[in-house]
Amino acid sequence: MESDYAEENISTEQPAPREKARLQGEDGDQKRPRGDQAPPSERAQAINGSPLLGFSLPREERLRKRAEFLRVYDKGRRFEGRFMTVFILPVNRDSHRLGVTATKKAIGNAAMRNRAKRLLRESFRLSRIELDVTTTKFDWVLNARRSLLNVKLDEPLAEFRAIAAKIAEGESKK
Repeated sequence: MESDYAEENISTEQPAPREKARLQGEDGDQKRPRGDQAPPSERAQAINGSPLLGFSLPREERLRKRAEFLRVYDKGRRFEGRFMTVFILPVNRDSHRLGVTATKKAIGNAAMRNRAKRLLRESFRLSRIELDVTTTKFDWVLNARRSLLNVKLDEPLAEFRAIAAKIAEGESKK
């Protein structure tokens, strides 16, 4: 019964093609250019993009592999702070390297872990002058603590600088 209804009431003929459904502007039928056509030097930079500000750590100054973190934990020295736990291991390199951790158990959800890691990275970055004074270069691992979530950058920065000064003082005594 339903098939009879379809045969009687639904047309199977295709509609005739229309000539040109779009109105043509004065520029004709030109297609829009794809992507940004300005050369890279003339493109607008993002306000918080790394190329404009240069705040990111270069790849060679980051700890990336689990084995590198474990080596610093096992063989390095530990410093406890209110906002972070710092592990350092002297290395034979030209620059310091940084690794940052913020565990789900200690910090919580991803947004808060990301904020904690940003604060610790920024503390490290802003302390470069104090760190470059030391003759020995270190691999650093900074572990975030829950108390870091309730403060602005100035407090963890002051704590990190105090730990870096303690390390530099211990190094100068050797």
